[in-house]
Amino acid sequence: MDFEANIAELQARLRQHREILETEEAAKTTLVMPFLRALGFDVFNPAEVKPEFTCDVGTKKGEKVDYALCVSGEVTVLVECKPVNGDLSIKHASQLFRYFAATDARVALLTNGVVYKFFTDSDKANMMDEKPFFTFNLDEYRKSDLRHLSAFQKAEFDVERIVAQAGTLKLQSQVMAELKKEFAEPSEEFVRVVASRLHDGMLTKQVREKYQGAITQAIGAIIRQGIDERLQNAMTRNDDPEPADEPAPESDGIETTQVEIDGFNIIRAICSKSVNPERIVMRDAKSYCAVLLDDNNRRTIARLHFNSPTARYLGLFSGKDEERYSVTGPTDIYQHSDALLGRVSELEGAGK
Repeated sequence: MDFEANIAELQARLRQHREILETEEAAKTTLVMPFLRALGFDVFNPAEVKPEFTCDVGTKKGEKVDYALCVSGEVTVLVECKPVNGDLSIKHASQLFRYFAATDARVALLTNGVVYKFFTDSDKANMMDEKPFFTFNLDEYRKSDLRHLSAFQKAEFDVERIVAQAGTLKLQSQVMAELKKEFAEPSEEFVRVVASRLHDGMLTKQVREKYQGAITQAIGAIIRQGIDERLQNAMTRNDDPEPADEPAPESDGIETTQVEIDGFNIIRAICSKSVNPERIVMRDAKSYCAVLLDDNNRRTIARLHFNSPTARYLGLFSGKDEERYSVTGPTDIYQHSDALLGRVSELEGAGK
């Protein structure tokens, strides 16, 4: 079984047993050890995976981290585990901080079996960063996440390359976070920059508010246009029997698949019994594909969790609460027609 299939199988196991994985040991044996094995490490070989790794650090004697991963005989990755529902805040990883400085390890991994946070020393040499440079969510991941994760496979492991790329990944993550803030609610500084290029005269409060609203709407339109273009390209590729001459450029990690398009079209067809189908819009994200009423993320009709080829879920809403239902494919959505129509009725009533 190849790497991607192993991760997909592990995701299915997580979703099947999540409710009974209550302790740290359960997370280790059911999720973390199979995860390390999927990366190519022999979890039963203490020369590769050292459990309960001990190292005296200053006045701290006999402290342990859960695992030390060895590559070419050298301790390279330190792993600390928490329960599935455990907090992965960096303040709960004191052993990782101390051991990172006391060993030759260049990578630290903090995990609860579901979320895997990878750290290095990109800010200060031999001092573990406070923020991870890469986070992998086993419950919801994209192909681009798998590409990043594949670098940690034992056969591909190159610590110098990983550390070199860590700074770039971390910076990209920070930039994306700031852009999301600006897109959701443009700051006064951003509004001033845009308005100063388009407006002659003083930037009064009224002018700034006008431009702030226009910027928010324009950003939404740009995102929708990008989705529409991806949808059109996907449909064009399906209609065209000839393969493309050139590969598509690397995306931002959001990949709208045909199965998501099919699911969206089915939901739109069902809901068209109650509302104009043009009001039903798809907005794709890295973790899921949302189906919205009036392109408003506060009016979510459903979510398509179709990223995994082996475990797909339809997310249905009551108020703000989402409940997931297992589906084998888009056509299973028809079984939830009443719930979807009920959700549209609920949203329409709330909008009056």
